[in-house]
Amino acid sequence: MAICVIIILNNNVLIKGKKDGKRDEKNMLFKELRKGSVISQVAIMFTLCILVTGALTYYSQYYNANRFVVSEAKQRAELVNTEMKAAVYEYPAYKWLLRYWYDNAFDMDIEYDAEYTEGTATEEKARLLSERHPELQLKYATEAEIEALPPEDQKLYAEVTYSWLITHLDQIKRVYKPAFLYCVATVPPYDNQFFMFSGADRGAVRGTAYNEVYTIGVNYKVDESIQGAMRSAIRNRGFFSQSNNYIDYYSFLYGYDKVEMLIGLTYDQNVISKDIEDRTARGSMLAMAFQLLLSIIMSICFYLIALKPLKKVQANIRMYKDTKDSSIVEKNLEEIHVNNEIGELAVDVRDLAREMDAYHEEISIITAEKERIGAELAVANQIQASMLPHIFPPFPEREDFDIYASMDPAKEVGGDFYDYLLLDDDHLYLLMADVSGKGIPAALFMMASKNILASIAREGKSPKDILESANNIICSNNQEDMFVTVWLGILEISTGKLTAANAGHEYPAIRKPDGKYELLKDKHGFVLGGMAGMKYSEYELMLEPGTEIFLYTDGVPEATSAENELFGTDRMLEALNDEPDANPMDTLLNVRAYVDAFVKEAEQFDDLTMLNLVYKGKK
Repeated sequence: MAICVIIILNNNVLIKGKKDGKRDEKNMLFKELRKGSVISQVAIMFTLCILVTGALTYYSQYYNANRFVVSEAKQRAELVNTEMKAAVYEYPAYKWLLRYWYDNAFDMDIEYDAEYTEGTATEEKARLLSERHPELQLKYATEAEIEALPPEDQKLYAEVTYSWLITHLDQIKRVYKPAFLYCVATVPPYDNQFFMFSGADRGAVRGTAYNEVYTIGVNYKVDESIQGAMRSAIRNRGFFSQSNNYIDYYSFLYGYDKVEMLIGLTYDQNVISKDIEDRTARGSMLAMAFQLLLSIIMSICFYLIALKPLKKVQANIRMYKDTKDSSIVEKNLEEIHVNNEIGELAVDVRDLAREMDAYHEEISIITAEKERIGAELAVANQIQASMLPHIFPPFPEREDFDIYASMDPAKEVGGDFYDYLLLDDDHLYLLMADVSGKGIPAALFMMASKNILASIAREGKSPKDILESANNIICSNNQEDMFVTVWLGILEISTGKLTAANAGHEYPAIRKPDGKYELLKDKHGFVLGGMAGMKYSEYELMLEPGTEIFLYTDGVPEATSAENELFGTDRMLEALNDEPDANPMDTLLNVRAYVDAFVKEAEQFDDLTMLNLVYKGKK
């Protein structure tokens, strides 16, 4: 289309004929077109192009729509499958719910139309659960929290979440319009489908007959083709098939023991084809309308724009690009006095050339300043690292324990810190802490907190007394309202007695001799710096020779992959138990290797700090 416009605007558009004045039919057509104004010529040419383009667009889209109807159905099925899984995975305890629904399908009182009526039984059940267990967040309850409920409340929770899920699936079905949308459970040899839940359109009847919406507990015998599809879905985590006028899609959801749960979708090819054809027609007409509107706007623009001044502006831009001399560009563009956008553009280009000169000078200054700041941050990182114990082994003369620690900040400097020191020949002070926030503020708060805690520990106080005193000191001058979580322990080396206290920090992991690492779910106190006058409790552990303690900050379990999945304490314990007899340094290296392999190229969002102590006892 642009070529057509340029031909019309160009004075040499006429095709010269013979000297005797004869013109062929093509020359006459161009001559007639040139009789009108430029804007009318542009409009005619654009209209012709729009009509041709619109017709080609429609037929090409129609052809592709029919050709790729199965591909479209598969993409839709995968999208609906993702939506359904997201609806199930919305509940942290979905595995427990699926097992409960399957095992108690015939005992639950399910309300299938909770969305369409007010004052529903589901709403009443949810209210009753909230009254009985106000601390329980129904949608975000964990499996452990649900299993702690009485059996009757577990049943209520299962019924409420089932009704909520059905409501969500109904919405998905209405949006994506599959013929059937359901979840089934099956066991070898996979010749039956036990319906778990299904999506329904508004007003649909839930029953057991063909073409009705199945309810939970319906057991339906399937033929060999569906058995094969389910086996393939279980083996490959998904299976797509086409038969007659229907397209089926199975996707693996969850399995336990011999029970396999699958999401099932069915699309009617005829419905999809009709939908695609309708969208093709609407899209083509809309595209033509937009092209027509665009042609009118561009015709007006061509009418208003003067090509010669624009070319001059362009030439001076290229000149500045080559010379970087704004004085020449400014002098040349002062000759342009067009009182429209071209004139404003000339002024803007002159101003831009001057600003670019100034910018080049400024960027040099900024670059130098950035390098200076980077150098200072590197020094700050070194200073912070030197504030933490960093010489290993720290007590080479001691054979009754071994210790290793590391801190990797998310930014140049961080807020995590650890500490250990011998209070006397028989008492070892251990500390793992995490300051709120990151960067330089957290690093300054970290250094102050570390010094306060170590100073109080040297006075010979117990862990709880150290936390209480440190909390009061920090709160007395905490204008930025920052806080720090702390795990603090004092080990009596001769006996193996460990006295510890926890101020809102992560659970430590402990490995007994010849055992595996396990989380010690100790009692948490309030964070330091949150509120003055807080009281803390402490507990005692008797460490046998060979016992190991692993301390860490939340940067380990909360390390996040590119898929936004957390590393978690389960993977952390798996990493620790991969080589349980490794020395402290290798233990930390193993955990870091596991974390790096999990997050891959994802950015590190939090400081990652770890400490490992091996208690060997007196020899």
